[in-house]
Amino acid sequence: MNDSSPESVASVLKVFGILEALAESKDIAISELSQKVMMPKSTAYRFLQTMKSLGYVNQENDSDKYSLNLKLLDLGNRVLDHQNFLAIADLEMRKLRDKTKETIHLAVREGDQIIYINKVASEHYSLCLTSKIGNQANIYASGLGKILLAWLDDDSKNEIIKHIDFVRFTPKTIMSEEAFLAELEEVKQCGYGKDDEESELGLRCFAVPIYNRLGNIIAALSLSTSIFRCSTIEDEQKLVDDLNKAAAKISELIGFNK
Repeated sequence: MNDSSPESVASVLKVFGILEALAESKDIAISELSQKVMMPKSTAYRFLQTMKSLGYVNQENDSDKYSLNLKLLDLGNRVLDHQNFLAIADLEMRKLRDKTKETIHLAVREGDQIIYINKVASEHYSLCLTSKIGNQANIYASGLGKILLAWLDDDSKNEIIKHIDFVRFTPKTIMSEEAFLAELEEVKQCGYGKDDEESELGLRCFAVPIYNRLGNIIAALSLSTSIFRCSTIEDEQKLVDDLNKAAAKISELIGFNK
C-alpha cells in the first residue's frame, strides 16, 4: 500500500485488494487472505465484517472462511445492462460496412414485424433499399425476421406465424405457413437467415443473431448486397463469415460469454 495515500483512498485500495483475493478462491481463510493482501488479520477482519454486513461477502458457518456472493455479480450485470448497446453495435456495423462495402442493418422483433433500430449504408454502391431506422418490415420476407423467429419455442413461433398475412413481393416470396416453418428449421440448421430476392429482386440479404449476457437472442444483424456481387456459394460464405464475426463481437461487448 502507498503510505502517503489519504486514509480514504487507502481504505478503498484495501477493499479492492480483499475483493480480488476473494475472487481468486472459492473460499479463503482469513489468515491466508491477510497474507495475500499484506494487512494485519484484525484489519482484514474489520473489512470482511463490513462487506459481509453489506451483503457482498459470505462467512462459512461463522468459521474463519469467507467467499464472495452473487451481489457483486448483480452489480456487474447492471453495468452490462447500462452499456450503450446501439453505440457498441454502430461501431462494429461501421467496421463491417467498411470491410465489405455493403449495407448493414440491425433489427428487433415487434409481433409479426421487424423494426430497424440502426442502419449503416454502403458508401460505395447504390442499392434500392427503402429501409430507414424506425421503419417496420415484414418478418417472413427478411433474413432478419427469420433469425428473430427461428429459435423461439414452437408455441410462440406458431402463434406469431398464424397471424401473418403473406403478401407476394417477388416470385421468390414465401407464401405459406408450412413453407415458412420449413425455412425457419433450415435457418436453425445453418445458423444464419437469408432473404434471396424474396423482398426485392436483385437483392440478397444475410442475417445472424446477437446474444445478450444470458444467451438470449435480442437482435439480428444483417448485410444486404446485390445478386451480382454475391453470385457464388463462396461469395455468400465469405460475407456470412464477416457478418458472424461482427455479431459475435457485439454480443461479447454486451456481456455474452459463449
